[in-house]
Amino acid sequence: MKWACAWLTIAVFGAGAAAGAQQNVPQQSVAEQDVAEKNVPEKNPLEGNAEAIRNGMGMFRSRCADCHGMDARGVRAPDLTQVWASGRTDAGLYGTVRRGVPGSEMPAFASPRMTPDDVWKILAYLRTVAAPKPTDPARGNAQNGERVFRVHCASCHRASGRGGRLGPDLSRIGLSRTRTAMTRQIRGAVEDFGPGYAPVTLVAPGGQQIHGVKKSEDLFSVQIMDTRERIQGYLREDMKSVTNEKQSAMPVFTVDKLSESDLDDVLAYLSTLRGANTAVSNDNK
Repeated sequence: MKWACAWLTIAVFGAGAAAGAQQNVPQQSVAEQDVAEKNVPEKNPLEGNAEAIRNGMGMFRSRCADCHGMDARGVRAPDLTQVWASGRTDAGLYGTVRRGVPGSEMPAFASPRMTPDDVWKILAYLRTVAAPKPTDPARGNAQNGERVFRVHCASCHRASGRGGRLGPDLSRIGLSRTRTAMTRQIRGAVEDFGPGYAPVTLVAPGGQQIHGVKKSEDLFSVQIMDTRERIQGYLREDMKSVTNEKQSAMPVFTVDKLSESDLDDVLAYLSTLRGANTAVSNDNK
């Protein structure tokens, strides 16, 4: 019995000491992490490292592929095979992963959620699937493209903090989509819509039609943003019908609506965009 009591005392004391020690371990504050991140190297120190690439592939598939796709070409989030070709740097991408993207689904992967080495390993893997930088000379006049965008696109899409909200914010489209992909979307060769932008039509009991994009729904209700950009909630039982439209709300810009020259200018403008609050500049970080 004495031996049992002795062992129990040791076990309890040991557990308490371990807990106390754990409590005394200083946790790195967000401010301290920010200071540490100022010393980020411009070049990925693990680029080309076979073991790092292998580990990075595993981490990417478990932590990032749900949004960016198993092939990194994007699902709900941007195509990551194009980021270096669009002018981003290793240090800039590292910062994006660590800090996240405010106002988007991209979370921050700061310590201890992900270590600096983990981020570099993921970026080392992504380098192996990255598209080469484009060799075609840039076409189009970005200044005129911005004007054309304001006329044809800004009623539904925001760019650099200005524009509508019925369609996706395009402030970072230049970092995530190729010229070819953007052309196909504008010309109507791709019929899709991301979460939060699926077109829906509600018919009230009196026959009034309410058009908008669906923001959320459940078995009993649906929340939409209507064409006046008002968020409205409706009970399904109060509606005559709720119809999920199959065709995107975005119009098809055929050549008679948007000339090849104006299309080139719009693409040139979109390719300069680097974020909602960032002016067009030569700093591509």
